[in-house]
Amino acid sequence: MTEMAVSNSEDGALLAQTQAAKNQVEFYFADANLPYDKFMWTLYSKDPEHWVPISTVASFKRMKEYSANGNEWLVNAIRLSDFLEVDESGEKVRRTTEPQEPKNQMQRSVYAKGFGEEDPTLQKRLEELFSQYGPVSAVRMRRDEKKVFKGSAFAEFKDFESVAKFLNADPKPSWDGKELLIMTKEDYCEMKIKEKGLTGKSAIHRRDLLTNKKFDAFREMAKGKDSGAQQANEPKKDVYLEFLGHKLLIKQGEDGNGTIDAADIPFVKGVTLKFDGCGGDVAWSEIKEDPIKERFDGKAPYIKYSRGDNHGLVGFYKPLSEEDISFVKDAIKTINKKEVTWTLPSEEEEKKFEIERAQAAARNAFGQSNVGRDSGRGSGNRGRGSRGRGRGRGRGGGAGRGGRSGRDRDSKDKNKDESSAADAETGEKRKRAVEPDGGPDVGIRGTNVPPTLQTIKRVKTDDGSAAPAVTS
Repeated sequence: MTEMAVSNSEDGALLAQTQAAKNQVEFYFADANLPYDKFMWTLYSKDPEHWVPISTVASFKRMKEYSANGNEWLVNAIRLSDFLEVDESGEKVRRTTEPQEPKNQMQRSVYAKGFGEEDPTLQKRLEELFSQYGPVSAVRMRRDEKKVFKGSAFAEFKDFESVAKFLNADPKPSWDGKELLIMTKEDYCEMKIKEKGLTGKSAIHRRDLLTNKKFDAFREMAKGKDSGAQQANEPKKDVYLEFLGHKLLIKQGEDGNGTIDAADIPFVKGVTLKFDGCGGDVAWSEIKEDPIKERFDGKAPYIKYSRGDNHGLVGFYKPLSEEDISFVKDAIKTINKKEVTWTLPSEEEEKKFEIERAQAAARNAFGQSNVGRDSGRGSGNRGRGSRGRGRGRGRGGGAGRGGRSGRDRDSKDKNKDESSAADAETGEKRKRAVEPDGGPDVGIRGTNVPPTLQTIKRVKTDDGSAAPAVTS
């Protein structure tokens, strides 16, 4: 090998190591880790401006291979980040945006088993495996009470499309030549509940244990804060909507209502069903209440229907499996005492409906006094015509990656329900719906207390993008 080839190889390795160091530090501050790592959150909250000493971060276990290159090298690596900023002295680091509570973590998480014995490289190799199927927020190795690896892991993807790609992969995901046992995290939790024969409150309690985190900064802050209080002279904020696994920027129109650029609204296939044969009216409880809510994690679906029509659309919060569709067909055979048929809408019809859902959820974003509340109640101007009242609470969870000390905890995804209304046609009542995909939740910089949960303050960058999937 020539000297030039050796030099190029060394440069490439150094560049890759610099990128890896940046990604690792970004993960410590990411929404998938920071609010659920008690040690990191304590560091973050201790300083009013949320600066964290770089020397402390460099001391973390998974930073040793990078900190060996020296403080200046590490600082320069962090400065490459759009998500983090370094102070003038080069001694402290912080986020450029405030933390936002992740939504739909449970629905974006999968379970996989068959990884064999643990070794020092396992965490990194697991990340590489799951990343083949799409962007990953977190990978958590599951351990028993003695911290021994159980041969299984939870992985939280950033979008529903990656979940589907992983679960439907052909050939199926494998490890050391052996096919893995895979399923959604929801299915895993239900499997464990059925194995123990639990029902009713016992099943609910067990589900909470499987999905709850020992520490949740958002939960802790919600306990003691007045969510209706607003900061005086508050700077301009960006407001985002978590919709079907995607974060969408909400803009305020001249009329004061929120709106989203239609081009920014992604199409998520398979989240909608169409019913026909309701006889010109709809009994809402037949669609919104149990057993549908129980099947879909306590979330009431979004319904579009105008009185007099013989059909309507029902929107869910994740792509439906064949089992989900069969369940709906069996559970709701009649509406308004009329036998109905369930079908999949055309792609064009579903795309239009998803845009309407997103716009409806965004409409009142700037007029809500309690954007970050854990409530899904909707109320609108009463009138004639279409009905669209909806209430719902969402519960979910996600996998959080091992922290600095190898923390292995399940996530509890407290979905913030976003009440919304869509303008009705002449002679129709305003359509109301619930989008448990969430509302804008953030912190306020410059206070001596942990950030509150309102909207995302613009600090340095506007993208509010999440950090890459790296663990400690």
